[in-house]
Amino acid sequence: MADNTPRRPVLGILGGLGPAASCYLYQMIIDHTPAARDQDHIDLVISSRASTPDRTAFILGQSDEDPFTVMEQDGRSLVAYGATVLAIPCNTAHYFYDRLAAALPVPVLNMPALTVEEARAAGCRKLGILATDGTLQAQTYQIMCQRAGLDWAVPSPPAQAAVMSIIYDQIKQGRRVDRARWDAAVADLAAQGCDRAVLGCTELSLVKRDEHLGDFFLDSTEVLCRHALRACGVEPVGF
Repeated sequence: MADNTPRRPVLGILGGLGPAASCYLYQMIIDHTPAARDQDHIDLVISSRASTPDRTAFILGQSDEDPFTVMEQDGRSLVAYGATVLAIPCNTAHYFYDRLAAALPVPVLNMPALTVEEARAAGCRKLGILATDGTLQAQTYQIMCQRAGLDWAVPSPPAQAAVMSIIYDQIKQGRRVDRARWDAAVADLAAQGCDRAVLGCTELSLVKRDEHLGDFFLDSTEVLCRHALRACGVEPVGF
């Protein structure tokens, strides 16, 4: 006899890019789900393949190890395990978004596109982009801003060097950020006329969490969390 029970959506998190950012997204999903019992939470599966080749190094031509092969394999594994929609808590990895979305049989949420759309809807006029060198080189956020009719700016070279150091030398190593360097990079964007700045690297979302950053910052991980929950039929709470 056929089972006609409606199938619950299953979120697949293509993670490990890096591990702390994936863990933070999972915790955020739990925290912003209106749940009175275990069964009220969404079903999800996580792949956290930390050995995935570095995305920025590949984009900048500093490595010939293509992360896409690993990402596609893990995406297919998540689908085989039951995932009906995928989320990738790594902005730089969205360099491969079009290839990955074409290769997989389920929808893949586009974090940069969703984040820029939220910035535009909130009335942002000029968006500062805080991200890895790889994301800036790929123009991931710049392209999305252009499509949304939104002006944008990136940090000056010295400020961008500070952002990269914060990501790779501090956050990825489990250290607190150097607030003086962080504030200087942010001031660089404000001086360019930005009225909001996107935390366009999911590791930078941890800066907002740990340093209690204000409304000037738009957190791409929070955007991904909201849309992941809605894709699974749940309206998030607590934002």
